[in-house]
Amino acid sequence: MLSQRGRYALKALLYLGRSGGESRGVTAIAASEQIPRKFLESIMSELRRAELVESTRGWTGGYRLARPADLITFGEVVRLTDGPLALLPCASRNFYKRCDDCADEAACALRRVMASVRNQVAEILDRTTLADAIAGSPASGAVLEGETAEAVSRK
Repeated sequence: MLSQRGRYALKALLYLGRSGGESRGVTAIAASEQIPRKFLESIMSELRRAELVESTRGWTGGYRLARPADLITFGEVVRLTDGPLALLPCASRNFYKRCDDCADEAACALRRVMASVRNQVAEILDRTTLADAIAGSPASGAVLEGETAEAVSRK
């Protein structure tokens, strides 16, 4: 499940993506997106360290996207804020860890199913950019409409 930290990070990045490159202060972002200001400050610091946003100081300071919205994917943000997409550590590509209670990883049905789930989730999140979500493209709206990733890729 997406954490509140991940959800707020995505909401803040989408807000900045809609801002047309203008810097926006934490107070404005927090008020617009209904995010607790102190929590957002921590999130924005993390996003800055990951080079997803740039910050400027001063009267007109604030945050703006460090890259164009079409070069920032949901997958990148979710992995940054929440870690692995996989539900089991043995099914993760980027954060792999063998399960302590697994006798035969190669024959593990649970691992195969969870790897398939991870692949489907990763495919959607890594394909969907902030720009897609802002524009309301099929890649970002498919799940809400009840479509599968296969149906979206056929479009």
